[in-house]
Amino acid sequence: MDEPKPLTSAFSRTANFSIHQVDNVFREAAQPAAAAAAAPALAPVILPPLLGPLSAFTGTFTGQGFNTIFRPDSTATPTPMPGPISTSDPPDNVLELNLTDETMSFSNPLGSIPNRGSGPQADAFLNGVPYLQTINDVTTGTPVGIHFEPGIWLAVPATTNPHEPFTVARMASIPHGTTITAQGTALPAVAGKPTIAAVDITPFLNGNPANKFTFQNQTAANKTTRRLPQDLTALIASGKLTQAMITDPNTVLRNQIAHQTITQTIVIETSTRPGSPLSGGPLPAIASPGPHPQAPNFAGGTANIAFLQGVPNPTPGGAGSNSNAFQMDAVFWIETVVYDIAVPKLPPGAPPVILQPVQQGTVPLVPSFVAAIPFVPNKGFAGGHVKVATTQIQYSQKVMLDFNGLTWPHVSVASLVPAAPVPIPSNLLPLT
Repeated sequence: MDEPKPLTSAFSRTANFSIHQVDNVFREAAQPAAAAAAAPALAPVILPPLLGPLSAFTGTFTGQGFNTIFRPDSTATPTPMPGPISTSDPPDNVLELNLTDETMSFSNPLGSIPNRGSGPQADAFLNGVPYLQTINDVTTGTPVGIHFEPGIWLAVPATTNPHEPFTVARMASIPHGTTITAQGTALPAVAGKPTIAAVDITPFLNGNPANKFTFQNQTAANKTTRRLPQDLTALIASGKLTQAMITDPNTVLRNQIAHQTITQTIVIETSTRPGSPLSGGPLPAIASPGPHPQAPNFAGGTANIAFLQGVPNPTPGGAGSNSNAFQMDAVFWIETVVYDIAVPKLPPGAPPVILQPVQQGTVPLVPSFVAAIPFVPNKGFAGGHVKVATTQIQYSQKVMLDFNGLTWPHVSVASLVPAAPVPIPSNLLPLT
């Protein structure tokens, strides 16, 4: 990161709050002591279910990313362009490009959430991690809020009705008027870096990704098209934005990990239509070779307010919508990154020192670290290089929007690292 940011809690909930079933609690509280002594033994208390890969979602992460969205351009309220327009594109959309600064805050797990089974299906106990995502556009240097998303990640146990493996689900609310439930699976952890496939933002006709309709506003060098920012010359010269990023926003993610030492990656794949992943990413249209957990056959979906849905049209790309979000796919990569930290000599009584990793110059985004030693008279740390592992979260999200007879991919990507300085383990700072 360019410089440390002041940290504040993005959201909070009542201290020590957790969810549990009420049956046993009610019986214990309601029965007189004598009756309670004669009553049958109560069922054992259900411990909070394991979170699986969601256990990495703790604390606050910050980072940088890139967002692309084709916006409808109404004839009643056309978007003013800063420069002249000279394009053969239809005047029905504006391509908005956002360099982003993001904060993702996770709250404590919710506990043991009872879902009651029917017939032979036993009760299923879920666990969840509330989160809040806020995103600023920083393309021009001045932060402008463009996204606010409260939600919950759920860990869902395997079930027999329906027959599904352990899954995860993301429930989110977006203030434009859309809510989502996206369900999916976590792949087994693999050694090393992830393989991040390309993602395409090109709109297409009749709900068929093969019928692509490329617009001139997708060409970075074009200065007279309907796009915000319209003239990308300065951004291209600075290296902040490239044609490769517009063609494939996942380029930003691959640039982040190109020079990182990543020892392990866990991949979480989710979709609002798990049985029908979007063509062209971020989920594969066909399951990749090798071990790949069974994906849910159904569940999930999107819901939109009437303004977004417009006049319902059963055909994807229907012309009746204002901007109907009908499907979302997303991939989250949870990576274990090892950093090389040059720790200076710390004499007895030295205050904590905030440090940047050696890789800072070759990696776009890095966390900071804190070195602290206990006070022991006449003993300190001699100084030297240490290796510290911490979590990095990357994601690629693709939402399909329907308006003006086309389907418009809306792609957002980001890399996130711990917001607070990561403590260097005390065993790496021996006192001598």
